[in-house]
Amino acid sequence: MSGGKTKVVIAGGGTAGWIAAAAMSHQMGELLDIILVESQEIGTVGVGEATIPPMRTFHRLLGINEQEFVRATNATFKLGIQFENWKQIGEKYFHSFGVTGKQTIITDFIHFWLRGRELGVAGEFGDYCLEYKAALQGRFSLNSQSKINYAFHLDAGRYASFLRERAEACGVKRVEGKIAQINQNPDSGCITSLQLESGQELVGDLFIDCTGMKGLLIEQTLQTGFEEWGHWLPCDTAIAIQTEPTEPPTPYTKSIAHHAGWRWKIPLQSRVGNGMVFSGRHMSNDEAKDMLLSSVEGKTLTEPRVIKFKTGRRKKSWNKNCIAMGLASGFLEPLESTSIHMIMTAVTRLLQLFPHGGIKQSIVDEYNNQAESEYERIRDFIILHYKATERDDSPFWRYCKDMEIPYGLKHRMDLFKDFGRSNQVEGELFRLDSWTQVMLGQGVVPSSYHPMVALMPESGLQNFLGSIAAEVDDNIAMMSMHEDFIKRYCNRV
Repeated sequence: MSGGKTKVVIAGGGTAGWIAAAAMSHQMGELLDIILVESQEIGTVGVGEATIPPMRTFHRLLGINEQEFVRATNATFKLGIQFENWKQIGEKYFHSFGVTGKQTIITDFIHFWLRGRELGVAGEFGDYCLEYKAALQGRFSLNSQSKINYAFHLDAGRYASFLRERAEACGVKRVEGKIAQINQNPDSGCITSLQLESGQELVGDLFIDCTGMKGLLIEQTLQTGFEEWGHWLPCDTAIAIQTEPTEPPTPYTKSIAHHAGWRWKIPLQSRVGNGMVFSGRHMSNDEAKDMLLSSVEGKTLTEPRVIKFKTGRRKKSWNKNCIAMGLASGFLEPLESTSIHMIMTAVTRLLQLFPHGGIKQSIVDEYNNQAESEYERIRDFIILHYKATERDDSPFWRYCKDMEIPYGLKHRMDLFKDFGRSNQVEGELFRLDSWTQVMLGQGVVPSSYHPMVALMPESGLQNFLGSIAAEVDDNIAMMSMHEDFIKRYCNRV
């Protein structure tokens, strides 16, 4: 302790380090003495440019002005993800961030929709979702009447700089340097200090490991162990490149499957993020680079960058007096844009369970239980995209289609197939709507619906569905084009 304050040392900057520093200093700055050490010579992965809606809640917690954030990070708005070639080559579906239709206490909207399809009075499932229809029309607006649910595409490097400025204003001290040695208490094994190449020693009570996949503290020092999930998620390599835009930015991310994985397209205000994710067993780096370069539109702004990864998580996110965040805690491929979100939940969890009176095992266990549960639920949602496919055109897709999956996911898929139920577990990130859209999009269609919906007269059901679709269309008619809204929002008109 330093003058009654807990000394927190954050190892590593980048998105993870500065999210942790900004949140902790804003919420508990008067109780903490925070030092962040990073080296300008060590690059960051920094491809996590797409986000999900809970980011806005986190920003409110930090008192961040959204317009300032959008201007500072070259951001655009995101209403969901369009998936191409996942169920079958040539087919598309959309995972939107919105609520589809209306539901009752007894049953979900999908049951009314299934009955409507049977009677020929229902449109496409997405016709009843504002975010879905707005995204495909390239529209976006914010007003007091609209309840649109959205996230962002952003420049991760600019975002880290934006947060650094806020964190330093709240008293966080940044130290430039490389870590040469990590010192531990010989009895407890807890980390006592970080020794830098310059000879400077950073002493702390609590250490946050944001050193990326190498996990300098959590793994190389504390040897925490890693649980691999490559048998369920076989992609192990990514290649990233940036290009100039050739069209107005879409308010959604594109995820386009290929014979050995998928590629992304993320539009920012002044550039586009592109990348390939693939299985090294089914595709070479050179083949992936060629495919990526032949598929991108617009002049390339960067050289292709290869990133190797191992899908899975540390066996403990919190070990002794060290907490791993970001890539140091584990990796799930960016298919559903969860990486930045998981940094935010990690630091929020730490703030909720902060060990004021010293580290107690019960606090550590609770933190680890929550982290494990979060990782596994998000993992299962990502596995769903690979398992529920009709593709058998390549060894990669045949493997995914035939692989054994975790019991919890199998149960969810069976329940949806048999009865159109997609139960949401308490505290789960992906809502019922998300599971429903992806299952339907990937070809998992319920074989029955709740008998209660059959009690509604056909005319009543038609009016019910029609009124929802009309309300969606009325809202969209009042919305701006996405590009025009961004210009006004950033005062560039």
